[in-house]
Amino acid sequence: MNPVHRQARRKLLLWTLIAAAVGLGIGMIIGRFGFCTEDNNENVPGIPESLVQDGDPTISSEIISQIRSENIRQYLRELSRNPHLAGTDADYDQAKDLHDFWKSAGLDEAFITPYDILLSYPETEDESKMNQIFVYDSSNNTVWESALYEPILDPSENKSNVVPPFNAYSAPGDISSTDLVYVNYGRVEDYRWLANNTNINVTGKIVLARYGKIFRGDKVNQAYLHGATGIIIYSDPADYAVDGENSQVYPHDWWLPDTGTQRGTIFLGKGDPLTPGYPATENAYRLNESDPEAKLPKIPSHPIGYGVAKTLIGYMSGDEVPQSWKGALNITYRYGGQLSNSGWRIRIRISTKNSKRRTYNVFGIIRGRIEPDRYVLMGNHRDAWVFGAIDPSSGTAVMKEVSRVMGNLVQTNRWRPRRTIVFCSWGAEEYGLIGSTEWIEQYVKNLGSRAVAYLNVDIAVQGNYSLRSLGTPLLNSVIYDATKKVPNPDEQELSIKTVYDKWLASFPDTDNKLPRIADMGSGSDYAPFIQRVGLPCLDIRYTYNSNKYKISSYPLYHSKYETFKVVDEIMDRGFKRHRAVGQTWAELARNLADSLIIPFKVEDYSLKLHNLIKQLDSDFGDLMSKNGIQLELLYNASNLFTSETTAFQKSVDAVNKWDPFAIRKINDQLLQLERAFIDPQGLPGRPVARHVLFAESSVNTYAGSSFPGLADGMFEIEGSPDEQKRWETVKKHFTVILYTIESAASTLRETSRFMPMYT
Repeated sequence: MNPVHRQARRKLLLWTLIAAAVGLGIGMIIGRFGFCTEDNNENVPGIPESLVQDGDPTISSEIISQIRSENIRQYLRELSRNPHLAGTDADYDQAKDLHDFWKSAGLDEAFITPYDILLSYPETEDESKMNQIFVYDSSNNTVWESALYEPILDPSENKSNVVPPFNAYSAPGDISSTDLVYVNYGRVEDYRWLANNTNINVTGKIVLARYGKIFRGDKVNQAYLHGATGIIIYSDPADYAVDGENSQVYPHDWWLPDTGTQRGTIFLGKGDPLTPGYPATENAYRLNESDPEAKLPKIPSHPIGYGVAKTLIGYMSGDEVPQSWKGALNITYRYGGQLSNSGWRIRIRISTKNSKRRTYNVFGIIRGRIEPDRYVLMGNHRDAWVFGAIDPSSGTAVMKEVSRVMGNLVQTNRWRPRRTIVFCSWGAEEYGLIGSTEWIEQYVKNLGSRAVAYLNVDIAVQGNYSLRSLGTPLLNSVIYDATKKVPNPDEQELSIKTVYDKWLASFPDTDNKLPRIADMGSGSDYAPFIQRVGLPCLDIRYTYNSNKYKISSYPLYHSKYETFKVVDEIMDRGFKRHRAVGQTWAELARNLADSLIIPFKVEDYSLKLHNLIKQLDSDFGDLMSKNGIQLELLYNASNLFTSETTAFQKSVDAVNKWDPFAIRKINDQLLQLERAFIDPQGLPGRPVARHVLFAESSVNTYAGSSFPGLADGMFEIEGSPDEQKRWETVKKHFTVILYTIESAASTLRETSRFMPMYT
């Protein structure tokens, strides 16, 4: 044969073989993805079976059983031994101790991340300059002055470095007034009552407000907006000491004594005030403190106990207030105005100063065996105003025990989760969620693509009655499943077997079929995860019987009397509730980190969305309709979303669990859903609050709000000076919500068919 022809035949044979191989490969791909249905439970050739294994169910009970009450108790004793205010040496010492604990507990990694931030501290060196309140007579003689510190009520409290009561970031100042006006809780509606029912104007005067109902920073801001020159905030026994004026207060009971004083920040922002939106790293651009964007308070503020408040109310004149404004002090509550003695005046001296300090986040990591790039985050803040045995060290102690148990299983090669678990200890939360916010600002890109959920325990135990939870709807089924596995810590309740059973009996939802999961405001470190990242979040704790006790928080909140003794001897003898919170928290994380398919139930989201719309309709439906906003469009969008969640859930139920590619696709869609409710431009006037469904109220940072952007816009809109402009903002945001819901629905569709088909 001619050599030329022989070479040509060889080339033809080679190309034929190549074409056959390519055709076979294409045929396999077409056969696999074009004709194989999702319910063919066949493994993909060449894929190790370990990639598609679900979590080991025996690990759940093992983790739950290994959590020890006595360990939590010992951790809490150590954590609350001394004050550990953010930005102090004690703050770093605790960060370092926790870092070393995680290294020794078998976690894969532990590290500390510092941030240089603006914090705030009162004067403590010179008593002549310390924060104080005075009353003078007409001859300028001192009639009365407040104590500089809370007195020691138990010998075990006699420790140094206890910061005196103060409101962090208060504007400094030395102001006097012949007028003191009582403004109830200092809410918008309280000032409106004064305007509509009295001739009192607080402009240029000092106001007295009681703690409770809304965030203290909102009280200060409302006082400023209404023209007051200063504000005094006190804890009324009606809100913090039901038995307040008898002997059953701390150290004999958990009720607040008359000297107990609630410290706390009055900063309305989130994160470092001088680096809003960006991390407070070494090279960060920092605002001046006077810059409006820093959102620092404008008037002096000072907290007091109800013993001091009773004295001040006794100096007040004016008419008696209505019943709804009266607290539980044995005194006549008056609106005030000029002090009852002619020529007398009240003076507030505030020397609180802001200072650039360093705080620390600490992280402990257990790397995932299959999906190390997916993170389940468990968090608690570490800083406290004083001893912090309840807030936050009860949570820190529980987190240490959960990490010890999980670390031991990893260290002994008995278990490693499918996904990565990250234990997070935040610094400077008390000042305005600073540590968590700075970290999110620094790593928002990583978290946006990789994080699964954030599980927060700010306080493990603030009462011994039942569990309570705040959360976003994708985690509803996860918390219900976890609490069904944890025994009821109250062994006397023989008929109530689990934490779930007690929770359902104590705090049922409106239909009495499920335990209530409340909406999240901005009271803890979960807030920036929801609002900046769009991450499903939960916050859990054991709490008191709020059906019985109509109080604003646990009574010793942020006072120096929040000690180990009150937890150990009064609130949780035996630390059984602490253990139950740890068991629940651990099972939540294990399920999210170990399950083959992330255990989110999208249909719970559609139910929540529908309920939010019903609430919006009830609150503002007539007003919106009167101004040309068609709520039926919102119902239609919700119905579309519901149909997509139903279809998606069917695809989840039918997925081939032996196919890792199909599993990854489903999980990616589950992760994307919460993020789809993030609007990059933020809510109107709040650019860093970006979740259109879940954010705090603009007039109460603690509380969640149904469609917060709309609720903000329509709050007292009728008759406002800029009513028409505000309605245009509301109408625009309404369309943003419609678009966002439709966009979120599209993330649940088949990945190649996410666009609607028009003909």
